[in-house]
Amino acid sequence: MGRLNFLSVLCCLCLNLCVVAVDTIRSSQSIKDKDNDYIISNGGVFKMGFFSPVNSTNRYLGIWYNNISAFTVVWVAKRQKPLKDSSGVLTTSEDGNLVVLNGQKEILWSSNVNNSVANSSAQLLDSGNLVLKENTIGTILWESFKIPSHTSLPEMEISTNERTGEKVQLTSWKSPSDPSIGSFTAGIYRQSLTQSFIWKDGRPYFRSGPWNGQMFIGIPVYPVFHDRFGLVDNQDGTSYLTASTVKDSLSHYVLTTQGNTEARYWDSVKEDWEVVWKAMVSVCDVYGTCGAFGSCNSMSSLICSCLEGFEPNNTEEWNRQNWTSGCVRRTPLQCGRVNTSGEAGKMDGFLKLKMMKVPDFVEWSAAQEDDCRQQCLQNCSCIAYAFDSGTGCMTWTRTLIDTQKFSNGRGVDLYIRVAHSELDTNGDVRKIVTITVIIGTIFISIFTYLLWRWIAKHKARRKKEKEMLMFNREAHKKFPSEDMLGDNLNPGKVQELPLFDFVKLASATNNFHESNKLGQGGFGPVYRGKLSDVQEIAIKRLSKTSGQGLEEFMNEVVVISKLQHRNLVRLLGCCVEREERMLIYEYMPNKSLDAFLFDSRKEILLDWRKRFNIIEGIGRGLLYLHRDSRLRIIHRDLKTSNILLDKDLNPKISDFGMARIFRSNEDQANTNRVVGTYGYMSPEYAMEGRFSEKSDVFSFGVLLLEIVSGRKNSSFYHDEESMSLLGHLSTFKKSIFHQPHLKISFGIEKIFASSPAQAKAKGSLTLGLHCCKSRM
Repeated sequence: MGRLNFLSVLCCLCLNLCVVAVDTIRSSQSIKDKDNDYIISNGGVFKMGFFSPVNSTNRYLGIWYNNISAFTVVWVAKRQKPLKDSSGVLTTSEDGNLVVLNGQKEILWSSNVNNSVANSSAQLLDSGNLVLKENTIGTILWESFKIPSHTSLPEMEISTNERTGEKVQLTSWKSPSDPSIGSFTAGIYRQSLTQSFIWKDGRPYFRSGPWNGQMFIGIPVYPVFHDRFGLVDNQDGTSYLTASTVKDSLSHYVLTTQGNTEARYWDSVKEDWEVVWKAMVSVCDVYGTCGAFGSCNSMSSLICSCLEGFEPNNTEEWNRQNWTSGCVRRTPLQCGRVNTSGEAGKMDGFLKLKMMKVPDFVEWSAAQEDDCRQQCLQNCSCIAYAFDSGTGCMTWTRTLIDTQKFSNGRGVDLYIRVAHSELDTNGDVRKIVTITVIIGTIFISIFTYLLWRWIAKHKARRKKEKEMLMFNREAHKKFPSEDMLGDNLNPGKVQELPLFDFVKLASATNNFHESNKLGQGGFGPVYRGKLSDVQEIAIKRLSKTSGQGLEEFMNEVVVISKLQHRNLVRLLGCCVEREERMLIYEYMPNKSLDAFLFDSRKEILLDWRKRFNIIEGIGRGLLYLHRDSRLRIIHRDLKTSNILLDKDLNPKISDFGMARIFRSNEDQANTNRVVGTYGYMSPEYAMEGRFSEKSDVFSFGVLLLEIVSGRKNSSFYHDEESMSLLGHLSTFKKSIFHQPHLKISFGIEKIFASSPAQAKAKGSLTLGLHCCKSRM
């Protein structure tokens, strides 16, 4: 058993040694179709062997990509005479040529090297080139790159020799399943300047325009995966074109069966060939679409038009969009014409056409740009000229054909020779018409814009007036008597508040997106928004399912619109469109007091100084509501969540939906509808419905205890064994009010003793403490 294993390993080693040159066929070797033989280039890029095209049983010798999933043939030998079975053999003949034999040993294809040598070998390179070389000194006798099929690989040279007539061109397949020679060929043609062509049955089908040293100026877009193109014109009459690709990119050009040249690269993600460029993208790219002296523009509804100074040769055919007859000159040129009238004729001139693909049959000269025009003007045979910095001076003396208008900034300026009368007509008249059209368009546009603005403003004004009228009617249904809110339901006074458009507010909040939501209250959600002038706002939107409604909305509009104080949140306006009811406030970046006070991470930011400033600010706001404003306002819902903080942590009282206005002769009032938040309500208000300034003072006292202690009063209500802050205050009231040496009392006294200017707020603080004390 051990001997068998040893013999197996030895045989494998021998086989590996025998097939070291897997990319080479030597004189003693061959590739047999029936044995499924093949050779692979040294880097594993290409493979050569026998294959059958899609939907075909014919066998061909070819080269294809080895390391990709898509079977892609790049070269085929003897395309016109395929094998009908798998009897084909590729080998080297006695004279050193590569030959393909059939089952009867007949030569179906040969490299056909006249000066071949017996000692030769064929090697497949990683460039895709199959080379036959002499083994002694390595001279290349023949290569597949000199007789390509339909594919141009990056290191291949497409060439022509105008002296010998030798050409290296691509030839299309007849169909995807038939590699035999099709109708199209592609290559370069050198006359005065070198151009690339696609021919169909020997006639021009596509033309690239002249080479300017970097590109063909008649191709508007180039493949993105190429580093550069190169065109070399040798003194021996040979011109060849090369294209180097970006490093490590797998790419090639292919001449399709439909006659288009495509640039493809391998997309390893999609595992397929990606077409990144085509030579022909519109009907204007077809050679001579618009006939002689015609110009093609793919962006126009009628793609063909005559060049300046020319008219259709056959108007009826032209109107039927049959442009093959082309155009003829409208007015004869002065140059070379015999003047029999005795009058001196005016000299011809040139009309400028921008961004053009220059016509075929170009003639080149070394003249500079200024001399190029004069040179053409002095030659009566010259009918057009153009100048390109890379190409030089180009002139035309024959029919102007295959001219195209570009729209992407490529192309060159083409100057067409016309009679002087054509210059007058196409110059002055065109200027007059152009100026008239431009001025008329401007006036019409301005008038239309102003009319549209006036109509839009008029409609918006009428719409707002209608909505406000409906709003006021609805409000008076809710408030039939002005006594309920004093004299503040006057519609005229309500309309003094700025009105915001719903569309504008929706745009400011990204259509009330959840990410802009600041919170949710009994009134409805509150959103953060930013107006076009970068002003940040807070929008309170009345929810249709809210327990609060028009009464609270109107109450807040009426109350807060008349109040202005540094410690009251400022109402910027409201929105009353359709069923929408929204209030727009100044934005408070630090949100509400409870977000700081009851958050273990943020409460450390509230030192005694900041807490005192907050207490003082709330006290100032209450003093303004109760005494200093032109209206006596009872807030009725004073709590930490209704105290907003600006960027400097200054407090501002908000949410006046529950507020009531007292007349000057009123001290207290009764209500059957108790509103507010339990824990902050005074007992007489919660139980009997009686409220006055003392109701707010009681709430302020609870608020003060929460600020000093950092504890929430309502957090104790569901714990039977625990007391609320008020309960604790009742237990320690003797200590607080009669033992000033205690820490808490000392802390409060210290706060108020810190600055004489702060003594005003002490009265509010003491009042709040005594108000709480009186209920214990």
